[in-house]
Parts: sequence; structure tokens; C-alpha cells
Amino acid sequence: MELAIVLIIALVVFGPKRLPELGRSLGKGIREFRGSVSGDGHDEPARQEAIEPPPAPPAPPKPPVGKGAEEGETVAHDRP
Repeated sequence: MELAIVLIIALVVFGPKRLPELGRSLGKGIREFRGSVSGDGHDEPARQEAIEPPPAPPAPPKPPVGKGAEEGETVAHDRP
């Protein structure tokens, strides 16, 4: 009984032209939701690899330290 009342109200509010369109889109949405919940997604390719975080970027190279240089001290090399 309540379902009939809801359908009549929907018919009055949306009209006879839009009601089939709304029913189709509602059905399609429910199907997509069920497929995503159950994992039966046919529109996505199957992925076999495990989901892993991206690799960490390499650490920046440390500047060369000359003989007897203290940390933060600039060393000048005399090269022939």
C-alpha cells in the first residue's frame, strides 16, 4: 500500500515522461554499486599486482668533505 502511494507521488512530481528515465538511471546506479561492493567490476581491467606505496626518492648526495674540514666549512682544492 505504501509503495503505491510513493509511486503515485513520484508520478505526480516527475511526470510520465521523466519517470522511466529516472527508473533507468536508478537501476544503473544500483547495479554499479552492487558491482563495486562485490568486486565484479567488468569495466575495469583486472589488476594482479599488489598495491604498494611508490618507492621513496633517493637521498640527495652528500657534498665531499676534504681532509681536515669541519662540518659546514668550505674546502678549496689546488689542482694543477
